[in-house]
Amino acid sequence: MLSCTTKSLSFVRNLSIHEYQSKGLLKSFGVDTMIGEPAATPAEAERKAKEVLANGSGKLVVKSQIHAGGRGVGVFKSGFKGGVKLAESAKEAGELASKMLNEVLVTKQTGPDGRLVRTVYLEDAAPVKREMYLAILMDRGFGGPVIVASTEGGVDIETVAHTNPNAILKFPVDINAGMSTEQAMDIARGLKFEEKSVPQAADQIQKLYNVFIETDATQVEINPFAETTEGKAICLDAKFNFDDNAEYRQADIFEMRDPLEEDPFELEAMKHDLNWVTLDGNVGCVVNGAGLAMATLDYMTLAGGKPANFLDLGGGVNQKTAQEALRLVSKNPNTKLMFINIFGGIVSTAMVARALLEAIKVVKIDVPLVIRLDGTDCIEARKILKESGLKYTEATSFEDGINKCVAMAKNL
Repeated sequence: MLSCTTKSLSFVRNLSIHEYQSKGLLKSFGVDTMIGEPAATPAEAERKAKEVLANGSGKLVVKSQIHAGGRGVGVFKSGFKGGVKLAESAKEAGELASKMLNEVLVTKQTGPDGRLVRTVYLEDAAPVKREMYLAILMDRGFGGPVIVASTEGGVDIETVAHTNPNAILKFPVDINAGMSTEQAMDIARGLKFEEKSVPQAADQIQKLYNVFIETDATQVEINPFAETTEGKAICLDAKFNFDDNAEYRQADIFEMRDPLEEDPFELEAMKHDLNWVTLDGNVGCVVNGAGLAMATLDYMTLAGGKPANFLDLGGGVNQKTAQEALRLVSKNPNTKLMFINIFGGIVSTAMVARALLEAIKVVKIDVPLVIRLDGTDCIEARKILKESGLKYTEATSFEDGINKCVAMAKNL
């Protein structure tokens, strides 16, 4: 998992899966959810809806499947409102699916470009008494998992945290001891379940925690975590994130990856063992080491610049990695200026300079270039670049590089 936060930047990178996949995963761990089926065409949606209606409550919900929240209040670019709709017949479900499938849904989390809906999920409508919020995540401050719960669910939890912070409950869990029945029951009581319903709710909370631990999840968010009219706890929606570093032992889960929902630049970077995150600025960044890469984003943002990406070459740099990094940054249409920021600790910057020059022979760079090479063999490295005939702007320090990038970007 990769994370970075600045005054104006915040991003997290890890595997996400669709809701219908999350529901299947929950069921495999004994977590209670409503029955449901995915569909990719209106005809399939109508057929699957008949199956759900025959085995369910008589009503169902048609849900757009994209990797973003706020679907229910989202708006399609076609003008159709709402990516989550109630249907009372299979025919109506098919009609709703026809308005969602192959249409772009815009929510507060997708940005103005929105996401194309390729799948809908037909789910039995639960007899809901009330909606709550429950999430499990890793928290550095607590040094392990934390349960975040609230009686105010089915809404934007960030808004709840801002308007009514006392409604947010936090329960740290000892990762070595695990979640006890007593702690799970305390959480259930904190969510205001009646005493007769506490054991079943606690059982569901413990099973959710088991899912979190055993799948190497970084986040399990259930919003809403609901109570039915019968007093039973049930998961009505589910959002999962998984630690990318756990792919080797979670192969089945990582096979659920939907590349069409992910940034193509990030997928391409992964093929070459590069770490990439697309941002919304115009200065493309090529940096060695995650720490320096994040510091570059922070410093540039504080100086008034706008980085176009996070890119970590890793501790060592060779012609192949340099070539692929330059190719990625150059392909990004937002890149109007490129900043190569290399500090040689163990690696020789002279070797890096030669690798960069060889890479530039292969990758056509059509934007202004600012290069900072500092650290081991930097004097030789700067000489190599100066004598190469390469057109670039030299930065003699980290600060100098940032200032030159910010000044140049203003005129682009």
